[in-house]
Amino acid sequence: MDCCQCRGIEELFNEETVAGNLADYRKHGPDKVTRLLVEALIANPVDGKTLLDIGGGVGAIQHELLSAGVERAIDVDASNAYIKTAREEANRRGIADKIQFLHGNFVDLAEDIPASDVVTLNRVICCYNDMEKLVDYSAKHAKQLYGLVYPISTWWIELGMKIMNSIFKIQKNPYRAFAHPTKEVESLIEKNGLHRVFYRRSSIWQVAVYAR
Repeated sequence: MDCCQCRGIEELFNEETVAGNLADYRKHGPDKVTRLLVEALIANPVDGKTLLDIGGGVGAIQHELLSAGVERAIDVDASNAYIKTAREEANRRGIADKIQFLHGNFVDLAEDIPASDVVTLNRVICCYNDMEKLVDYSAKHAKQLYGLVYPISTWWIELGMKIMNSIFKIQKNPYRAFAHPTKEVESLIEKNGLHRVFYRRSSIWQVAVYAR
């Protein structure tokens, strides 16, 4: 991820936006696609497992999987506001001692982050310009399960991304959204020795879980 994209993430996912995300999570729980990913993951035994949640947001996946039996988690996020809020929410829930919080670009930090039994990327690939490194490095970190939510690659999604990016440009925010080709994402995951065991899609998102 280039420095402009990192700065754009910090501007887009600021304290005001993140506070709204947290309020929604506290009121309604995980949104539909996040819940679908969590349910697909816990259909496998997760007791005593470790979790690496890349782009963890307010911590929804961490909280849900820890409640389902995961022993420890690592949360890596490029948004300082998300890391701060996720840590505060974990403290409020009394589980902060089970989570390690890391602020930064996962690809830059990957070498120093241990592999985990479960790795998740919930709507993260679409925020990342260097999809190849992100998917390759994160898949290598998955010892058992690899779960992700990312946009389907269709012409209308690509058009929507172009419109969004035009708005960001007008707002002078360097953040850009991406609809990386599904076949390229899948190919990189499979090259890392993972095979798909779960798949669902909506008009925008696809939810997939891979196993080693």
